[in-house]
Amino acid sequence: MNYGPQGPRYYYTWTPAQPARPRLSTSRKELMNIAIAYAVLTGDLVLLFSGGSVLAGRAGVPVSITLTVVLIAAAAALTGFVAHEMAHKIVAQRLGFWAEFRMSPIGLVVSIVTAYLGVLFAAPGATMVGGMSPANRRDWGETSVAGPLTNFSFAALFYIASIVAFSPFHAAVGSLLFLAWINLLFAGFNMLPIGPLDGAKVLRWSTGVWAAVFLMVVAFGIVVLLATFAGTPFVLF
Repeated sequence: MNYGPQGPRYYYTWTPAQPARPRLSTSRKELMNIAIAYAVLTGDLVLLFSGGSVLAGRAGVPVSITLTVVLIAAAAALTGFVAHEMAHKIVAQRLGFWAEFRMSPIGLVVSIVTAYLGVLFAAPGATMVGGMSPANRRDWGETSVAGPLTNFSFAALFYIASIVAFSPFHAAVGSLLFLAWINLLFAGFNMLPIGPLDGAKVLRWSTGVWAAVFLMVVAFGIVVLLATFAGTPFVLF
């Protein structure tokens, strides 16, 4: 819109201000939910990594809960799960929608039982999004792909860290490669185009984006597996 007095000498132009970028927000309920889910998932991973499951016990695997095991489990749960869910939340809120994480009590119980049995099936909760129409494929796609891309980014950082640590901190290489693999596992599983998983929403939005991200995760997963079996991240060079 243009406003100003008649005449050639005085003329003013008014441009409507752009809408402010939505602010990120949380709630006490969300913080409590994510803390409980994170603690339970970390405990599940400690159970598996330490040989504390019933299957490991029957196979004669000694239980070894060390500080290293706890730290690896905590890092895996933080980067693989919490960061994944927070990426969904941040993108959804930046797009102008309400989004908060909510734990699943049933999913948490299932994760504990399966971890005890030696095979973890983790569905501790998910990011709930409000106000986003099912027909809005682009927003759903962008929100969904953010989680796997976050996992991929962490996997790349852990892999790079394993290269840096190879000479001075050789003992840490295996742990760093394992954390890279865990993040790629989270990314690859969630990118499967089935049911409520991220991949289904991304595929409905863009076949090209889904294929690019899925193939990228799979290819990098093969790289990390080869490096893990070889015991060195330099297997590719």
